[in-house]
Amino acid sequence: MNNKDHGRIMIIGAGGVATVAAHKCAQVPEVFGEILIASRTLGKCDAIRDDIRRRYGREIGTAEVDADNVPELVSLIRSFKPDVVLNLALPYQDLHIMDACLETGVHYIDTANYEPLDEAHFEYSWQWAYQDRFREKGIMALLGSGFDPGVTNVFAAYAQKHLFDEIHYLDILDCNAGTHGHVFATNFNPEINIREVTQTVRHWRQGAWIETPAIIEDGSVHFTFDYPVAGNKESYLLYHEELESLARNLKGLKKARFWMTFSENYLTHLKVLRNVGMTRIDEVDYEGHRVVPIKFLKALLPEPASLGTKYTGKTVIGNIMTGMKDGRTITRYVYNVCDHEEAFRETGTQAIAYTTGVPAMIGAMMVLTGVWQGAGVFNMEDLDPDPFMEALMKYGLPWQVVEHTPLPQEP
Repeated sequence: MNNKDHGRIMIIGAGGVATVAAHKCAQVPEVFGEILIASRTLGKCDAIRDDIRRRYGREIGTAEVDADNVPELVSLIRSFKPDVVLNLALPYQDLHIMDACLETGVHYIDTANYEPLDEAHFEYSWQWAYQDRFREKGIMALLGSGFDPGVTNVFAAYAQKHLFDEIHYLDILDCNAGTHGHVFATNFNPEINIREVTQTVRHWRQGAWIETPAIIEDGSVHFTFDYPVAGNKESYLLYHEELESLARNLKGLKKARFWMTFSENYLTHLKVLRNVGMTRIDEVDYEGHRVVPIKFLKALLPEPASLGTKYTGKTVIGNIMTGMKDGRTITRYVYNVCDHEEAFRETGTQAIAYTTGVPAMIGAMMVLTGVWQGAGVFNMEDLDPDPFMEALMKYGLPWQVVEHTPLPQEP
C-alpha cells in the first residue's frame, strides 16, 4: 500500500509516551501515511522503529535532533515536510518546538505545558502568548493532548455539552493501582515527575487559587477514595495544569481540584531524597564539576519506559462533576480503566505511558484529518469533544459515565 498521499507526522521524543504514540500511529496507516520519530538519542528512535517493523511490517523514519536547537528543528521539519509535529519531548522544550512550527507553518501538538528549566513552575501563560502568531500563520497549536491534561479536559467538555447545564464542582482523580517491582521508580521522566509533586499545591475556588502544602509536607490534603476496580486508595491534592484552562473555560465552575494516589513507600522515599538535597534543580559543585542533583538522580533511577516488563494492575483516571441539569443537582463520574499488562502486550510500555500516548495520537489524528480545525492556540476543551470521545473507545481507552455521590467540598 502506498501511503505517500496520506498524512505525515513527526514525533519528537523517544521515551515511553513517544513509543506508544508511534505504535498507535503505525496502526492507522490510512491516517498516518508517513511517520518520523526524532530525538537527541538516535538509538532509542531506531529501537522503536525496529519494534514497529516487527509488529506491523511498517517502515517509519528516524532522525537525530536537538529539540533545544530551533534551526536544527526547522531544518528537519523542512526536510521531512510533516503535516503535524507531535511534541513528546520535555516541557522545557515546548517553546523551541513551537517556534520551529511557526517558522515552518506546521501544526503543533503537545501533552504537557511549558516549564522553565531553572524553576519548578508550570503554567499556560507562555504558550497562550503564542495565540496571535499562530492565528496569523493560519496554523493550530493544540496544548495538552495527553490524559491529564488531555482526556480529562475532553471529559469535562463532553459533560458540559451533554450531561450538565452548568458544572459547579470538578474533581479529577488519577489512580495508579499498579506495581512494578522496584523499590522506588517514577512512571514518567523522573525529573519532571519529582518537580511536579514537590511543588506547593493549588486548587481553584470561587475565582481564586488556594494554596495548600505539597504532598510530602505536613498539612498536605488527602482522603481515601473507593476507585472502580482498584478499591480504596489514599488520594492527595496536587496541582495539575488542566485546572488552569478548565477554570477559565467551564461555565459556572465554582471549584476545581486534582487528586493523585501515592503509596506510603513512594512518599517516604521522596521525603528522604528531598531532605538530603537530591531533588534540587540548581547546580552544585562536586569535585570541580557543576552537577544538578535531580539530573543525577534521574540517571540512577529505572528508565520509565523499562517498567512495563513487570508491571501489573490498573490505572483509573476520571472526572467527578457536580452541577445542574434541568433545574436539579446531579453528579456524574466519567472515567477510564487501563491495564498495565495489556498496555505492555500491545506497545511494550506500561499503562502510564499508554494513557498519555494514545490521546497524543488521537489529537494528532483530529488535527491531521481536519476534524478539529482552527488557527491559534487551543486547549482540548476548546474543541468539539464528541469525535475525540468516539476515538478513545476505538483506539484503546474506553470510558464510562456513571452516577456518583458528590465529593466533600473541603478544602
